[in-house]
Amino acid sequence: MDQKLNDQEQVRFNKLKALQKINKNPYEVTKIDRTHNSLTFKKEFDHFAKEELNNLTTQIVLAGRIVGIRRTFMILQDFFGRTQLYLNKTKQPEIFDYFDNFLDLGDIVHVEGNPMKTNTNELTLNVNKLIIVSKSLKTPPEKYHGITDVEERARKRYLDLVYNQESMEVFKLRTRIISLIRTYLDLQDFYEVETPVLQPILGGANAKPFITKYNVLKQDFYLRVATEIALKKLIVGGFEKVYEIGRIFRNEGMDSTHNPEFTSIELYIAYGNIQTVMELTESLIKFIAQKINKQQITIKNQVIDLQKPFKEISMVELIKEATGIDFKTVTNDEQAIAIAKKHQIHFENHQTSYGHIINLFFEKYCEDQLIQPTFVVEYPVEVSPLSKLNYQDTRFTERFELFINGKEFANAFSELNDPIDQRQRFEAQIREKQQGNNEAVEIDDDFLESLEYGLPPTGGLGIGIDRLVMLFCEKNSIRDVLLFPQMKSLK
Repeated sequence: MDQKLNDQEQVRFNKLKALQKINKNPYEVTKIDRTHNSLTFKKEFDHFAKEELNNLTTQIVLAGRIVGIRRTFMILQDFFGRTQLYLNKTKQPEIFDYFDNFLDLGDIVHVEGNPMKTNTNELTLNVNKLIIVSKSLKTPPEKYHGITDVEERARKRYLDLVYNQESMEVFKLRTRIISLIRTYLDLQDFYEVETPVLQPILGGANAKPFITKYNVLKQDFYLRVATEIALKKLIVGGFEKVYEIGRIFRNEGMDSTHNPEFTSIELYIAYGNIQTVMELTESLIKFIAQKINKQQITIKNQVIDLQKPFKEISMVELIKEATGIDFKTVTNDEQAIAIAKKHQIHFENHQTSYGHIINLFFEKYCEDQLIQPTFVVEYPVEVSPLSKLNYQDTRFTERFELFINGKEFANAFSELNDPIDQRQRFEAQIREKQQGNNEAVEIDDDFLESLEYGLPPTGGLGIGIDRLVMLFCEKNSIRDVLLFPQMKSLK
């Protein structure tokens, strides 16, 4: 070790050297054939009475990290839980000396022994073999409270997982939720696919990209801001139900609900529409809630009921409820701008149209009030460049976003399959970019060509998995549900 050691680290380092000197180098161990883990050990033996266990000679092999030491007792922790260990100093003096001379909190061990119960009836492993298989050279966090600093927990997630069991349970549940999404879609006959992360054209969502250089091609590429374009090309190609779970990259701010690198699922259903994916979205979320027994969720004293039917309401109607303004009666951009100025709505140069003003009103007055699951429908065409028009009022589109607890969880369209209209939307985005909208998408001629071959009527849906995990784990920060959230370097 090159760095300077503190006193406690020096003691641990000296113990490692002493072990190596007597040919008991922990790092030479390559495999442990465990018979049980903490969970299976408990399941198999916890129902036995103390006297019954005294008559058993079953040899148990466990492995894990020592997270507690109290006289002749230790607590071993593995992925599945914790097991108490007991060392009989009188009957196993050599093992006790090994424990006393070399073992520290945080060490990873291989133990063998027989099941027993203590006088307090706690299932315990009576150890007759103990081997340190990895020496912890760093002093672990204070044992009763773990890591309490939020930033340190995120930076040192490995320690957070060991010493904050709640964090481990969050990430176990995250894996379970993603597995349930796949299970649900498999039952609906969807095909999971993979599409490129590096893309030559910025598209699929209004977002700022990360840009990288593709040396072989001598060309700038974008890390994808969405999977939408590639997945819709697959619908053109003949797939009828496809989805992708993957990482998305947006070079934007970080806050309690945003991380520049995040996980989403996008899916597309040929011959479906916004209603098709709305029903699927509600059904999927209720399926997950039922499987993990989280039909009701409490966040900041707000009880969110996922069992009831989700509400559906238009953006314009929500604004009318909140402000009394009926944008359906507004007929031009000038009227919308005047209303925005009257209500002190700030807008940029590219946001002076009717649709942009409506969207700004919604964000200011409505979004954070949507606590119970609510499908907000009829988004303005200006903020929905890939969505089919609402032909009853072509100022709006067949689009919804799902809001829960004041946050967006899903975004869905009846997909725009008219190549002429799509080109015009792209051209409008270019004009917005020239006016300062650095999130506007580019013209994607390859995608337009695919539409010219014919995209069937299609329903498309995107769900932010990180926010879904936040909801089910009742967390207020996205950092708490990301194993390795983006952090500014300390150096």
